[in-house]
Amino acid sequence: MIADEATLSRLMAKAQQGDRPAYNVLLSEAGMWLERYFRRRVPPHQQDDLVQDVLMALHAKRATYDPTRPFLPWLAAIARYRWVDHLRKVYRNETDLLEEGDAVEDSEEDVITARVSLERLFIHLPEGQAEAIELVKIEGHSISEAAQKTGQSESLVKVNIHRGLKKLAALVEKAE
Repeated sequence: MIADEATLSRLMAKAQQGDRPAYNVLLSEAGMWLERYFRRRVPPHQQDDLVQDVLMALHAKRATYDPTRPFLPWLAAIARYRWVDHLRKVYRNETDLLEEGDAVEDSEEDVITARVSLERLFIHLPEGQAEAIELVKIEGHSISEAAQKTGQSESLVKVNIHRGLKKLAALVEKAE
């Protein structure tokens, strides 16, 4: 039997008053509804655990249910929160399984190709702009360090970076 909303609401109200048989029927019906709910959301081997988790949450939170309100949206909210928690846990476990050697590494060819492309773009910039971008954006120096190395003021380094990046963006956009 798959109970409708009104029946589930009545069963939950009776369960809150201590009616054990009504509570058993409610848990059974809620379990079937949850199985359908999770069928498209998680792999089959994870469904039972999630259904049980939500049923335990239903049991723990049963006193918070308001009998004047529909039951299924209340149950669906609990199921959704448990599902999101489950996804977070699965995602966290999957990322923990990655070994350091599993990370994608840049090949030396990619690095060289990127460097050649940058050099071709920098030809179109005034020397001060190219130098400021190189030091701050590529090598990671601070504005003050770049100012000391280039002999430019800090504000000129910022202006050169801004203007140079703007010109580079226009060049790339034009090339596409």
